[in-house]
Formats: sequence, C-alpha cells, structure tokens
Amino acid sequence: MSDLAASLTTPGVVAAILAMAFASYLCRISGYFAMNLIPFTPRLKRALVALPGSIVVATVLPLVERLGFAAGIALAAALASMLIRRNEILALLVGLSVAIAARSWGL
Repeated sequence: MSDLAASLTTPGVVAAILAMAFASYLCRISGYFAMNLIPFTPRLKRALVALPGSIVVATVLPLVERLGFAAGIALAAALASMLIRRNEILALLVGLSVAIAARSWGL
C-alpha cells in the first residue's frame, strides 16, 4: 500500500469524511423540515419558481464578464436557440459553436 493510500485510511481521515457526509445530509434534510414550518404563500411560491433562474444568472454572468465578448455572444445565441426550439442540447451546441467561431475570429 502506498503512503497516500495508508494516510487516507487513518481513523481521523475516515472520521472527517463521515462527519462531512453527515453535515451534508443534515443541510439537505433541514430544508425539508424548515419548509414545513413556513406557510406556503403565493409570494413564496413565486420566489421558489424564480430561484433556479436566478441561480443560473448568478453563475453565468460573472463568467461572461471574465471571459469577455465571445462568451456574451455565445450565451445570447444559446438563449435565443433555447427560446426558439426549447431543446437544451441544441442550445448547448449553438452556444459552443458560436463561442468557437467568435474566438477564431479574434473576439
């Protein structure tokens, strides 16, 4: 057994991995119990429906800002493809193709 494998099987490392797994499980299940305590109003429903879109925007926009104009064009093309065809794979292919073309043109 290598030194790395031996160090990963020590009781402290195993305990740390198990503790992190347990903490992750607690985070997931606590949301379920917390939502049972909160009244489900129309305003809360609208917020929960909007949450996935806001997470995508919060993830993608900093990347566009960092990667430049070509990434912005590619994102716009992928979004347009998604709005027109409603096909995620096609939108991904369109976005990647536009990004490749924009980079090859020097943008």
